[in-house]
Amino acid sequence: MNPLLRRKTMADGKTFWGHVEVFRWLLIRCIAVVLGLAVVAFCYKDFVFEQLILAPCNSDFATYKLLGKIGLEANVGQIDLININLASQLMTHLSISFYLALVVAFPYLVVEIWFFTKPALYDNERKPAVLAITAFFFQFFLGLALAYYLIFPLTFNFLGTYQVSMRVANQISLNSYINTFIGLLFMMGLVFEMPIVAYFFARIGVLKSSFLKRWRKAAVVLVLVAAAFITPSTDVFTMCLVALPLWLLYEFSIVVTHHAEVR
Repeated sequence: MNPLLRRKTMADGKTFWGHVEVFRWLLIRCIAVVLGLAVVAFCYKDFVFEQLILAPCNSDFATYKLLGKIGLEANVGQIDLININLASQLMTHLSISFYLALVVAFPYLVVEIWFFTKPALYDNERKPAVLAITAFFFQFFLGLALAYYLIFPLTFNFLGTYQVSMRVANQISLNSYINTFIGLLFMMGLVFEMPIVAYFFARIGVLKSSFLKRWRKAAVVLVLVAAAFITPSTDVFTMCLVALPLWLLYEFSIVVTHHAEVR
């Protein structure tokens, strides 16, 4: 039997199959919530696309207003999005509704998993687990916010207005826009968990801050490779925008790893 289920059995007296039944209903609730939110997002198409997904296409987006205040003009209002595939708009609508439902439901999904695993945790394990979950949420949504309000708008403004000649107009395909948008947001949300992972490995004695410091130079190369992998558009400008927060996360990981060692 899985050690977690064994500890749950001892804690609440349920049999193995009893826990399987509880887990089955957990999955059903989670799927129902995600599908329900996806239906809601699908029905509110105008709000989802005009106010969220396509908002960086508008010149009055918060990031572009801030750029204007420091003397940098954004010309995204001149960029046209086009659709060249028959079913792309419908498939984009469906996929965006599902992705948005996952993001909105994410806290609920984690809470469901927490209540399922909580009986198997000892009293001295529950507080660290709550702190870890809170830090996980904070880092994930911080990564999403950074990508949404900084990295993607700057990337879109730079690449969308860049021209090799005035004869060549920029018309960005809907698929290209959505793939870059979704790819950047989710990948940045995931890589912002780097300090959490570093702290965990430091607590179990696998990772040392001295190791991270010693490999700083090699980490620069790894950060650039990771930034190139994360960047859906594969351009140097976006890669550099992604690489900077990755490097800062690496440095922050050194700090949290050292903190874990001295505890």
